[in-house]
Amino acid sequence: MSSDPLSPQLKAGVDAGIITPQQAQALQTLWQAAPGQAPARFDLTHLLYYLGALMAIGAMTVFLELSWDHFGGFGILALTGLYALAGLALQRRFERQQLMLPAGLSLVFVVCLTPLALYGFLLGMGWWPDKPSFPGLFRSLSGHYLLLELATILTATLALYWRRVPFLLMPFSVAVWFLSMDITQLWAAERLSWEARGQISMVAGAVLVALALYVDGRQHRLTPPGDYAFWLYLFGVLAFWLGLSSQESNSELSRAVYGAINLAMMFAGVLLNRRVFTLFGALGFCGYLGHLAYDLFRDSWWFPLVLTLLGLAVVLLGVRWQRQGQQWRQSLLARLPERWRRFPPFN
Repeated sequence: MSSDPLSPQLKAGVDAGIITPQQAQALQTLWQAAPGQAPARFDLTHLLYYLGALMAIGAMTVFLELSWDHFGGFGILALTGLYALAGLALQRRFERQQLMLPAGLSLVFVVCLTPLALYGFLLGMGWWPDKPSFPGLFRSLSGHYLLLELATILTATLALYWRRVPFLLMPFSVAVWFLSMDITQLWAAERLSWEARGQISMVAGAVLVALALYVDGRQHRLTPPGDYAFWLYLFGVLAFWLGLSSQESNSELSRAVYGAINLAMMFAGVLLNRRVFTLFGALGFCGYLGHLAYDLFRDSWWFPLVLTLLGLAVVLLGVRWQRQGQQWRQSLLARLPERWRRFPPFN
C-alpha cells in the first residue's frame, strides 16, 4: 500500500472521523493507480492539458490563415480531416489509458475543427462570398458565417451525446454567442453599432445563462458526473457583462442602474454558488464605486485615499467571503420563498 502523504481532502476526512486512516490510504492508492478517475481538481497538470489543447486549436487557425492561398479550399478540408483523424486517434488512446481529461480535450479539438472543415469545403466549391479569410470570423460579424456556427453547435451537441465531456460546451457557447451576432447582422442588413452589438451580446448571454440554469438543475443525473453548466455560465455571464459594460452611460441614473445590476450579479453568485457571477459583478460594481469616488473627490487629494480604502474594503470582503461565504448563502436562501428554494441550482 502507498505510503505517500494523504491529500488534503482525505486528511480532512480522517480528521473529521468520516473515514479511518486505513480507508483513506486505500482510497489514495486506488486513485493513484487510476489517475483518470482521481477526484476533480485543477492543478499544474490540468493547466498544461488545457493550455496544450488551446494552443493546438489556435495553431490550426493561424496555419490556415497563412496557407489558404497555397492549399486552396479542398486542401484546407483535407488537412483538417487529417487533424481530425489524429485528434480522434489521440482521444481513443487516452481513453484506453484511463486519461479522461486529455481524451476529452482531444475530442474538443476535433469539434473545433468543424468550422475550418466547412470553410474549406465552401471555399473549394466557390461558395464563400468574401475574400478567403477564416479568422475574419473573429474580426467582423456578418450573415454568411451562420453555417459555420450552426455546424459547430450541431457537432458539439452530437459529440456531447457521444462522450459526456463538459469542455465541449465551450465551443458550443462561443458558437451560440457569435450566432446571435450574425443572425442580427443579417436581419439588420447594415453594420451594427458597438452599442447595438452590446445589446445583442446581453441577450445572448442571458440565453446562455438560462440554459446553464437548466443544465445545472439536471446535471446530477448525468454520467459521468461533471460540471456541465460551468462553460455555459462562464460565456453567458461574460457575454452579458461585456454587452452591459459597452452601453453608453450619459446620466447618473444609467450608471446607478449599471451598478445595481452588477450588485445583483454578486448576490446571484452567492445564491447559485457560482463565482463567475460574483467576479464580474464585483468588477462592475467596483468600477461604479470608482466613478462615484472620482466625481465626489475630483481634483482632491482625498481621491487616492478613498480609492485605497475601496480596494482594502474589497480585500476584506474577500476574506470574509472565504470564512463565511456558505453562511451568507444559507442566510440568503432562507429569505427566499419555499418554491424558489426547491429550484435545483440552489440546492
